[in-house]
Amino acid sequence: MVQLIADSGSTKCEWCLLDNGKKKMISTQGISPYFLNAEQIVALLQKELMPKLKKLTVEAVHFYGTGLSNNSNIKIINNSLVGLFTNAKINIEHDLLAAARALCGTNKGIACILGTGSNSCYFNGKKIQKNSPGLGYILGDEGSGSYLGKKVVQYYLYNTFDEDLKARFDKRFNVTKDEILDSVYKQPLANRYLASYAIFLAENRGHYMVENIIEDGLNDFFFNHLYKYRESWTQPINFVGSIAFGFKDVLKDLCNTYELELGTVLKKPMDGLIKFHS
Repeated sequence: MVQLIADSGSTKCEWCLLDNGKKKMISTQGISPYFLNAEQIVALLQKELMPKLKKLTVEAVHFYGTGLSNNSNIKIINNSLVGLFTNAKINIEHDLLAAARALCGTNKGIACILGTGSNSCYFNGKKIQKNSPGLGYILGDEGSGSYLGKKVVQYYLYNTFDEDLKARFDKRFNVTKDEILDSVYKQPLANRYLASYAIFLAENRGHYMVENIIEDGLNDFFFNHLYKYRESWTQPINFVGSIAFGFKDVLKDLCNTYELELGTVLKKPMDGLIKFHS
């Protein structure tokens, strides 16, 4: 059976083509129904995905993506895929279920996403039983790349950075205040733009201001989300995403502070999803 698994965030989408035990990994731009309509998604896939599938007949598509917690967004993705994969069974699920299946398998646990955005849930081994409200990058996304990147930009524009960090920022990004404000308030995909500044934190570990931003940002995630799950004190806390993987030492310290059990920390959920669908 030829299957296609997609794990999509707002920044990038990772695909795995499963062809009778063989795996082929493909990467495209992120596919979010909040930022792209069906026509734009089809154009993107025709350019970046379909040529790499050659003439294989895909029999099942398992699409996990951001923003798929409501029916209107699911419809956008479904309308995009059914025209491209006419002979396939289309399964569309939220990226949080992808995280839960990849991190927990069929076991109980708390599953968290810390990437460009953030999310969390309690997974009972079969389905998501509880989910802390996700408010997006403007009102929420605590602990995410966009959240941490926003803090970096704030520290820079408010002149909170000391001279050393300010010089490092100028050398790394070479951007003006007007360019930052234009990108945040007038250009599309501001969440991705803000998340791009989180790399500054990873590149400058050890500086007390950098460590404060990381710890405070991740602590906001713990306090506003994990602290609300009763199961957090009885089940392991698992994380997936670039921010989680890059700052797993801070996650471990926070788990110790909150007296929680740190479980699995993955950079990407795809390996777990391949195992699940195989």
